[in-house]
Amino acid sequence: MNINCKGKLIDISTPKVMGILNITPDSFFDGGKYNDESKILIQVETILKHGATFIDLGGYSSRPNAEDITEAEELKRVIPVIQLILKYFPKTLISIDTFRSGVAHQSIDAGAALVNDISAGLLDNNMLSTVGKLGVPYIMMHMKGNPKTMQQHTNYKDLVKEVISYFSERISAAYEEKINDIIIDPGFGFAKTIEQNFELLNKLEVLQLIKSPILSGISRKSMIYKTLNTTSENALNGTTALHMIALQKGSKILRVHDVKEAMECVTLYNQLKSN
Repeated sequence: MNINCKGKLIDISTPKVMGILNITPDSFFDGGKYNDESKILIQVETILKHGATFIDLGGYSSRPNAEDITEAEELKRVIPVIQLILKYFPKTLISIDTFRSGVAHQSIDAGAALVNDISAGLLDNNMLSTVGKLGVPYIMMHMKGNPKTMQQHTNYKDLVKEVISYFSERISAAYEEKINDIIIDPGFGFAKTIEQNFELLNKLEVLQLIKSPILSGISRKSMIYKTLNTTSENALNGTTALHMIALQKGSKILRVHDVKEAMECVTLYNQLKSN
């Protein structure tokens, strides 16, 4: 199971870790932390040193009720950071976290290697054709509505069945645009209640029927810290516990804030699997 990133085949039959780098003032956990070059480079170095295969760079916060920003502002945030990272760490595989085709295009032109789209192309009609022309791997997430309205869309007759149907339709549309490397993200926390998030995680292995690698993004999310009656800052232990469940149920990429702990989880999972 490989994906092609800038001509390099990445084997994700063994799970990989994607470190999060949010260049936003209002992300739910690390908003505003990385607001100058030195802080960004220190964090990138830490992410890579701890073993992440990818860095997911986002300039638009998708947390519920986050501020809406223009495409120009999003580009202003992310393009200089892509250039900065690749100047000092030229082999870094950067995933650009955006639902806008213009941001995706300019980010790939600047040196990013993957596109991570929370809307699976549904918030920008040009996204799939753009990614197809760029010839890069595409991460598509399950969500209903948009970041401002998604929590109004949590009614499902059969959650897992509807998620599978959604991906079947979006993957078909992506194939029509010649997108070859597709990764699916179930969208924990997006248009789902806490109970629905746990139901989805509990049945995650069913998504392997889709035959696309699964990315799980559960790091420090409210499904963890609200269940534990704590805060995102104190949700690392809970995050690690659920990361192991996600791996056992078929996740091939963990998208995380804490790379060292996630890599330890992957190492232990690999040891369990080999024995």
